[in-house]
Amino acid sequence: MIEANHTNTNLEQCNNCIRRYFALYAKLFLMTFYCVALLFHITEAQSLHFSQWFNSPLTTNPANTGFIPDADYRIGANYRTQWSNVMSVPYKTMSIFGDAQVLRNKIENGWIGLGGMILSDVAGAGKLTTNKIYASLAYHQMMGNSSLLTAGFNVGRISKRINTSDLRFPDQFDGKFFSNQLPTSVVLDVRSISYFDLQTGINYAYFPTDKIYLNGGIAIWHINRPRESFFLTDQNGFDSRLSLRYSGFLNGSFKVSEEVIINPMAYYTIQARASELTAGIYTQYNLKDAGEMQLLAGLYYRMDDAIIPMVGLTWNNIRLLFSYDVTISSLNKYNQSRGAWEFALINYGLYNEHNGDKRQSLCPKFK
Repeated sequence: MIEANHTNTNLEQCNNCIRRYFALYAKLFLMTFYCVALLFHITEAQSLHFSQWFNSPLTTNPANTGFIPDADYRIGANYRTQWSNVMSVPYKTMSIFGDAQVLRNKIENGWIGLGGMILSDVAGAGKLTTNKIYASLAYHQMMGNSSLLTAGFNVGRISKRINTSDLRFPDQFDGKFFSNQLPTSVVLDVRSISYFDLQTGINYAYFPTDKIYLNGGIAIWHINRPRESFFLTDQNGFDSRLSLRYSGFLNGSFKVSEEVIINPMAYYTIQARASELTAGIYTQYNLKDAGEMQLLAGLYYRMDDAIIPMVGLTWNNIRLLFSYDVTISSLNKYNQSRGAWEFALINYGLYNEHNGDKRQSLCPKFK
């Protein structure tokens, strides 16, 4: 932080300069907050996440791997962009994932889930790029005829890199403007880092009838507490190891008529002093035959941050959903009512065309 040299001889001359500086710096701070915070280790790194957490199952809980109530496998993609008005380079998060059930005929009333995902994120003027590759494994065991218990874990390799050439730091202020041509005291030891990451989770599902389905799970992330820093040694005694992150979710599915299924759900996560709570509901409307075509519509609320409407369509085994985060926090005045756009595309499949008639469906479905 630049400190003004207040002396009796130059206080009058500096007043106007200081006012201009803080006006410019306030705008700069909003644009580079996340990058500068990371470089100086002021705060914890933000985990990649989606508002449609339920459509990104492997980033919600490792035990979701192979947890597919009405199919044998699924392949999906997620895309999110946000802060287009605040950041010179908007945040963009993309992922692809796939998981499948295996050994259903080898394990009595159980199976193994195998899966993997790739995530990529680009953030801010420094183009902080994060790439993550995960492999997931889970074990699923039926508990009688109406419940299912699951435990899983995943391991991943994370790489991050940053381009400092487009960043401007507080000590690059020339009295009128910020210029990256001026020298700065901010010197990174490295421009890219990589590390391994490990997480685990459990799930439980209860489905007493073909019209009621309840599911909940908890997970622990970064259990190996990897070090994440662009400095070779911690600065000013700061611990650069990632804090443990805890997450939990609850969801339900209730068939209220032959044409309508409602799905209430909630998700909570906490890491260090940061937490997030999102809850809402979406409805499935049967448009054709036994659910071959469905209209999806829902509304969610992320506490103290955003209202999230969602619409989508299911066509045979393909589901496409679109949501928009309407910012309602104090950041709305900087974001000019532009929140985050998000898409999810998922394809569900069976290993053969007759398998769907033989296996039990856990969730309510249209007939």
